[in-house]
Amino acid sequence: MSASAPPSSALPSTTPTSAFPWVGLLVLAGAIFVSVTSEFLPTGLLPDMARELNVSESRIGLLVTIFAGTVVLSTTPLAALTRRYSRKYLVVAVLLVVATGNIIAALAPSYEVLVGARVIGGLAHGLFWAVVGAYSAHLVPKHQIGRAVAITSGGGTAAFVLGVPLGTALGHALGWRLAFTVIGVIVLVLAALVLRFLPAVDHRVTLKTGEIPLPLHKDRSIPAVIILCLIIVTIMLGHNLFYTYVAPWLIHVGGFPEDSIAILLFLFGGAGALGLVLAGLVSDRYPRAGLILATTLVMLSVFVLALFSSSSVVVIVALVVWGVAFGGLPAMLQTRMLHAASARLRDLAAALFTTSFNLAIGLGALLGGILLDQIDLSVLPFVDVAILCVGIVLMILTNVWLARRARKPRPPRVADYAI
Repeated sequence: MSASAPPSSALPSTTPTSAFPWVGLLVLAGAIFVSVTSEFLPTGLLPDMARELNVSESRIGLLVTIFAGTVVLSTTPLAALTRRYSRKYLVVAVLLVVATGNIIAALAPSYEVLVGARVIGGLAHGLFWAVVGAYSAHLVPKHQIGRAVAITSGGGTAAFVLGVPLGTALGHALGWRLAFTVIGVIVLVLAALVLRFLPAVDHRVTLKTGEIPLPLHKDRSIPAVIILCLIIVTIMLGHNLFYTYVAPWLIHVGGFPEDSIAILLFLFGGAGALGLVLAGLVSDRYPRAGLILATTLVMLSVFVLALFSSSSVVVIVALVVWGVAFGGLPAMLQTRMLHAASARLRDLAAALFTTSFNLAIGLGALLGGILLDQIDLSVLPFVDVAILCVGIVLMILTNVWLARRARKPRPPRVADYAI
């Protein structure tokens, strides 16, 4: 669709008879690719950035916390302020801000300016995910949400397969500043592609005949959304506590040479691509059991990696299994969120999904940095495993409660409508 297309409010929602929107979903996947690569680029370049800026590795890890903290604080207010605006043009606008943040980071003369650049990026990233998180659900009927989310989530997986490893390799070879510059330019290209090819959508939901509006707190899907937020925070807190510092862990604990980190991250991301394919197959049919199984595999692979850190072969195999298991988790969590939320709550659910995700990323990076400074790197995977155990138990218990709640009759002819 051209840039001259009418605003989203003038367009009808996608119906079940519409053709599957491959082009639009692939453009969204590309936008997610550059956004996720931008967010996690410091992870692969952590030692290089710390060395040039003359700060500790934990302070560079803190950039992830600052970025995520900005997302947590700003996503819901910005989503509320922009809820009436075209989803398509919001995506374009936030991508332009993401590009600006990366260029400022590339030119940053000091750690403090770099912090400012990450705050700018975080402001854009939160609103980006609040909009994009629900965009695929507006493009397809409900029974195709899992498939659509798996396609758009491919952008996030590709960021780990190609974006972060290539950015890491480029940063090692030519400097981390050039890596940020290249990402900034690619973001601008994706903004142009979104403007040209992404279909606009009508994200508003009208009441059916006989339905009456209810306040937000009476929407029947609110408890399920809140529970999923708690699950997301728990699982992603454990994961990011370790993953944020996986590069120095592989070097100092695993004994791998520094120039092999990009290859190892590529293996992790490539395995994640396989996990995403599997998630696309099971997300709609087995949303709860699949999520528990994937989380359990993540926990076991990290545990094996930690126990046998002196064996390079075991570490590599465990890293690959970890990548496969984790690769589908974000898509499975997002699909479950979109299924759990009522149609009128999808944009809010997407904002809460983003907030929860980044709260976990920020807290994970912060807690990991504290453990790194106060103890050492070797403890990180064991703490990760303990937190994931809590997440699995939480999923099992809340699944039972939600299943019982779903069997209760709901009032007839009343809309779950947020006002």
